[in-house]
Amino acid sequence: MLSVICLLTLSAAITAAAQRGAAPSVATPTEVKPGSINSEDAPYPYPSHYFALSILGNDLRMSYMDVAPSGPANGRTVVLLHGNNFGGFYFGGPAEVLRKEGFRVIIPDQIGYGRSSKPTTIPYNFSQWARNTKLLLDSLQIDRAMIVGHSMGGMLGARFATQYPAVTERLVLYNPIGLTDGRYARPLADIDAAYKSSLGQTYQSIRASLMRYVAHNPSAWNDVFETYAKVRYSWTLGPEWPRLALVQALIGQVQYGDPVVYDWARIKSPTLVFGGADDFLAGTPADFQAAMKRIAETIPNNQARLYLIAGLGHVPHLEAPDKTYPPLVAFLKEGLK
Repeated sequence: MLSVICLLTLSAAITAAAQRGAAPSVATPTEVKPGSINSEDAPYPYPSHYFALSILGNDLRMSYMDVAPSGPANGRTVVLLHGNNFGGFYFGGPAEVLRKEGFRVIIPDQIGYGRSSKPTTIPYNFSQWARNTKLLLDSLQIDRAMIVGHSMGGMLGARFATQYPAVTERLVLYNPIGLTDGRYARPLADIDAAYKSSLGQTYQSIRASLMRYVAHNPSAWNDVFETYAKVRYSWTLGPEWPRLALVQALIGQVQYGDPVVYDWARIKSPTLVFGGADDFLAGTPADFQAAMKRIAETIPNNQARLYLIAGLGHVPHLEAPDKTYPPLVAFLKEGLK
């Protein structure tokens, strides 16, 4: 029977407050300098390494962090798959917790993100990202891994688990997006308009986009979120921004054209459907909670459990790490038995 561990209750007051308005506007910071679109100046928590790939004649590099255990090694590897708005640099906290538990932690930047290449002439889709990740693990001689995918990384995690079930020891779908197949509700957006919109991003629009992560409680916005807003803003100030803006427009169509909702029924690994219960990205928290329950119920053979944390939004480990890490670590450590 599906094990459902849910802390789901939303107070009406919090919901109403979140729906009433956004955080007050702020001035554009003047101290932010033009930043590299390859994130050389972004705050990565561990050294970056590079894996060579070739796709359609493009010689590419895939950046990754390889974090060794700091506690007694348990012989297992965890792969952390990032979301759409960041590269792997926002996973420093989870990686540090996991390495203390004896895990080796691999944190890739997918092609198009972070310190990895930003080509404009290759197809972007979840199957290709999954293949790139598998090739990276092969190069590191990692045959089995526990996969943790956050936000859009949750979509990628689902695809990786179905493409490479023998590699996927355990799976965590952590505040995933892509919870419905939207192709039948609206037509494909105009790519030129998407590029123009991407190109025109400002500090205020970037910050407002990230503020959706704490829509349930704007006071949860903290210095870490602010740092990442400034990192994204710095990209828009550099001479290579038009290329990254085009890459972002191309990637923006991936979630529409490559839905993973049909992958859930083919996942074979023990899975934790996990995250903050008060996530507004899917509509309302109630919409998100219903979708997460649907994922857990769709994964076959009673392999999935649901664990949602009340009062937290889209990026729980940046908002309340003390509430986020224990259930995540406990699930991964079950795989050691």
